[in-house]
Amino acid sequence: MIAVNKCPVCSCADLQSFLTCEDHTVSHETFQIKICVNCQLGITSPRPSDDDLNRYYLSDEYISHSGNSSGLIGALYKSARKVTLGWKQKLVESHASKSNILDYGCGTGEFLKHMQSNGWGIAGVEPSKLAREKAESLTKIKISETPYHDQKKFAAITLWHVLEHVPDLNHTLKQFGQLLDKSGTVFIAVPNYKSPDGEHYKKYWAGFDVPRHLWHFSSTSMSHLLEANGFNVVAIKPMMLDAFYISLLSEKYKGSGPLKQYVAAVINGFRSNWRAKKNTNFSSLIYIARLK
Repeated sequence: MIAVNKCPVCSCADLQSFLTCEDHTVSHETFQIKICVNCQLGITSPRPSDDDLNRYYLSDEYISHSGNSSGLIGALYKSARKVTLGWKQKLVESHASKSNILDYGCGTGEFLKHMQSNGWGIAGVEPSKLAREKAESLTKIKISETPYHDQKKFAAITLWHVLEHVPDLNHTLKQFGQLLDKSGTVFIAVPNYKSPDGEHYKKYWAGFDVPRHLWHFSSTSMSHLLEANGFNVVAIKPMMLDAFYISLLSEKYKGSGPLKQYVAAVINGFRSNWRAKKNTNFSSLIYIARLK
């Protein structure tokens, strides 16, 4: 296990205990989350080593890697993903000229395939062998296992719920700066533990997803991280469907019965989105940033 004793965003060593959360997907082990008192970054510490982390993804319930959709929750996940593909395309094209796009942590490749079908040159990075093979079969291109080292420049780099899994935040963002063209844009979607649903569910909040989520972002910590690595945040957009899906999983983790899971998820999803409108504090946020 690796203990993180200093915040990777602001280098503050004052990390306060916040929550103890269970891994509900694979191991059912418990993990500690600490909060940086300076920038509010949440940190899973201690956490498994980089080599040991792989075993915490080995579950059919981890849909973004397995592509499986057993059960109603899995089916809802895949339906929501299909609905949002066009929305993501419009968002990217409203901030980046149509050219080459890199999807970092592309999973099974559905977003890349959609962008490919709409005239974009595509590239992907995916460390999971199972997900990578499915993405290659779908897109008919070679997907990189490790960070992208080609000389190609990109108009857009996307990370859809990926950065929270990345061990070295600063190195990864600096690499993006080298891969983007001069007017390129990065789109980073991450859960927001300061959201109303995050504060409601606390240790049961599915957005924590320990230990796979190494970092837990607020808008303050995310903005600090991007600015420290040479980016200006140009917009922050909500992912409003996430409040419902995260609430549904959180109710499951609480042990709610099947009917209560769905009723409570709808109620809490609406409640979270309604309260979040006051300060753009939604369950998941997309940070859109360009190089300074």
